[in-house]
Amino acid sequence: MDEAWERAVEAALEVHAAESSSSSSSPSSAPRTLTLDGAVKCLHGRLPPPSLFEKFPNLEHLSLANIGVSSLEKFPRLRNLQRLILSDNRIAGGLEFLVEAGLDSLRDLDLSNNRIQLIEDLAPLAQLRLVSLDLYECPVTRAKDYRSRVFGMIRSLKYLDKMDADENERPESDDDDDEEEEEDEDEEEDEIDGDGEVDGEDRRGKGVNGAGRSGDGVVDVDEDESDADEEETEVGVRREANGSHHHHSNGFHVAAVGEQVRASR
Repeated sequence: MDEAWERAVEAALEVHAAESSSSSSSPSSAPRTLTLDGAVKCLHGRLPPPSLFEKFPNLEHLSLANIGVSSLEKFPRLRNLQRLILSDNRIAGGLEFLVEAGLDSLRDLDLSNNRIQLIEDLAPLAQLRLVSLDLYECPVTRAKDYRSRVFGMIRSLKYLDKMDADENERPESDDDDDEEEEEDEDEEEDEIDGDGEVDGEDRRGKGVNGAGRSGDGVVDVDEDESDADEEETEVGVRREANGSHHHHSNGFHVAAVGEQVRASR
């Protein structure tokens, strides 16, 4: 049976690695998510040896739905586990084993479609810091004043069966959406910073050429004007050469015009 669980874990890790490689995230040797829903049926309703999961200390999300488990004895010690899915099993009690496992980071627990009947059986969960608890389809949901009694027992609880104390539905995947928004904001900030640096360089370059600071830009402008003056001078010289052989070295021809006037008189 242990070999079957090991093969199931290996297969789940391969799927996770394939999904990671096809997405923007990079594969990690220390997985944070492990899904084994229906992969193996528990022998005599017991979980596999805790060492099977404890070799993944960074695990944050563990899903063990529909594996036929009825006892949570020797639940693995996973300090970083935040979400645990145990839905569609045969659990009727023994929730104190989750407390003994030291699941201090656990915030989201799904026990829907199990066999929990008494509200008193939920008492150990008050020692955890749960934010969300799902007991949908459990017999306990038919108890009198079920919701108010559970909220009164587990003070940290904000959502019971995906609704808050005022029976407002919990936004789906609200935690995931927040993380995605933070990532998008970080990416946008990086893009803005990058554009700002490039624009700043462009502005500095324009400032050199336009403001007349000493540098290559100013030299280029003066050289263009000098070239234009030289071209005008050469044109003037050629024109005077065609009209008269008397011209001054600077291109003016005042003296030559005077001589022509006197000669005509």
